[in-house]
Amino acid sequence: VDKSRVLEVKPLRSFVPVFPNPPLSTPFVFISPNGPFPSGFQPFYPFLGSNTPPDFAIPAPIPLKNGGRKRASKMRTPTYAVPDGEDGHGESSIRDDHRDIYSAAGKRRARAKRKGGPVNPDIDSLINTYLSALDLDQLDESRNANGDKDTVASLLSAYNLIRRRMNQLEEANKISVRRPDLKTGTLLMSKGIRTNSVKRVGHVPGVQVGDVFFFRMELCLVGLHSPSMAGIDYMTVKATIGEEPIAVSIVASVGYDDNDDGDVLIYSGQGGVQRRDGTASDQKLERGNLALEKSLHRGNEVRVIRGVKDVPGSTGKVYIYDGVYKIQQSWAEKNAAGFKVFKYKLVRVPGQAEAFALWKSIQQWKEGTFSRAGVILPDLTLGAEPLPVALVNEVDGEKGPAHFTYTTRLKVSSDPEPSVGCCCPEGCEPGDADCACNLRNEGLLPYSSLGVLLSNRWLIYECGESCSCPPSCRGRISQAGLKLHLEVFKTDDNRGWGLRSWDAIRAGGFICEYAGEVVDGGKRTGNDDYEFDSRRVYDEASGKPSPPPFPVVISGKRWGNVARFMNHSCFPNVAWKPVLAEGWVLRVAFFAIGHIPPMVELTYDYGVLPPERREEERKKRKNCLCRSSECRGYFY
Repeated sequence: VDKSRVLEVKPLRSFVPVFPNPPLSTPFVFISPNGPFPSGFQPFYPFLGSNTPPDFAIPAPIPLKNGGRKRASKMRTPTYAVPDGEDGHGESSIRDDHRDIYSAAGKRRARAKRKGGPVNPDIDSLINTYLSALDLDQLDESRNANGDKDTVASLLSAYNLIRRRMNQLEEANKISVRRPDLKTGTLLMSKGIRTNSVKRVGHVPGVQVGDVFFFRMELCLVGLHSPSMAGIDYMTVKATIGEEPIAVSIVASVGYDDNDDGDVLIYSGQGGVQRRDGTASDQKLERGNLALEKSLHRGNEVRVIRGVKDVPGSTGKVYIYDGVYKIQQSWAEKNAAGFKVFKYKLVRVPGQAEAFALWKSIQQWKEGTFSRAGVILPDLTLGAEPLPVALVNEVDGEKGPAHFTYTTRLKVSSDPEPSVGCCCPEGCEPGDADCACNLRNEGLLPYSSLGVLLSNRWLIYECGESCSCPPSCRGRISQAGLKLHLEVFKTDDNRGWGLRSWDAIRAGGFICEYAGEVVDGGKRTGNDDYEFDSRRVYDEASGKPSPPPFPVVISGKRWGNVARFMNHSCFPNVAWKPVLAEGWVLRVAFFAIGHIPPMVELTYDYGVLPPERREEERKKRKNCLCRSSECRGYFY
């Protein structure tokens, strides 16, 4: 691997490796699953890429002015420049990019490139590049056997990065992908890229109770549960005579049950199921079943991972690490077909953080069978969003934040200029060389079918009002409103109101955009508590002033949405990216940095003022209360 192609990798506080684009390849989003971040790679600005903000010459205020039309193109192009190497275009500007893509010749070249055969990327080289940037290419024996928070975060990042990249390329090339999750995990483990490989009883280092996963292979890679298919993981220990197996973890696929308090699990043994040939048999007291029986008598702790159904629209599961349990009872009974099945009663060890019990409570809130405590308003948005957003205070008697008008869009000083969009009446499709919106995103859709961000371009192009695609198009993810059940809640540590989700959020998942009033000229209004300012610096280590990518300031004081309630953290789990759709009005969209469990506060890094502005606005400096290990101690 040519490690010189990894741009300025620095230790600590890093989101993403930055690579020049290899031939016939587009960047892929890299998001660490646990925030900033495992040591060994460079921070992003504002979400991905180099920590130094690109030197953009975008005129203010928003909306951006159109740069004119090329004779052979119907697409309007902005006139700001992209710095060398930012998107793999060298010194080309966005205007030049559009000139080539939207000219007749450019379209023919793009179409010929697409129809010339599928792209066959060097997967091994791709994997090695990412592993090198994440400091995983030289995973030593100690980190392989015993993990920590940084190693677990890096592994999950690498896994999701490669899995989605594979899926994205094969989808664009019309190749049927069968279990890319298993394929990616197998490739990584074949290289010895895993942690906590030494089996153990009890918790595993780097994984916390309540952590969520979306693929069984993630459990394997971090050592939480080794088998990719089997529900029981066990190890061999010394016994009075010889050796015997004991269970170390189980994966239980569960649903909702009114009579289940969340701390007791009745688990069915493995084996004896009906086979493809129609035959079935009694379960046998061997392998995993025997290990569970031995653990009952030994009294050792067993890790329990609960597999629950993902949000509507997804056929997958969310795997919740529910902590450690102990087996209290076992028995055998006949199933409906008359065959013997082993049953095991597991009881959760007290004193652990809530996990599955919290998930059960949330399902009750959603279904209306149990009321959420402390609710002031059931829907803060008053129907403006597709899903209600509860206003909750379980801390004191405050009845809500100061008055504001809820809006789902930006308020700009002038109407956006119309532009020519794509002609995809059924929605934009991956690999469609005739789709104008695809071409603006380097030929690939920026989002997955679940709305997960796939592109690491500094700017995401979305379909606009002039496009013929429907509202459900994958090119309109940030325009479709909230897809998560969110709540605005009163914090208990003097940080005012905050925002969190009732749903587990995938790494790269869209959360919301920052709605409000665009401040003309990028001037600050003084309403700092509810103001988004893109003109911030995120690289304190360099000490070099860097111009922001675009001077946009959005005030949420009078008009705003849920984004105005996101608090600052120096170790955030949410990050923002600029999105461009109709009329060249730049919007700000927020995405999850990593998998976020339910009811975890959503925060993003407000950044700090560039050095030349700090003295004049020193009085506006505030003490940071994020209490993270990476806390700077202040923010503006």
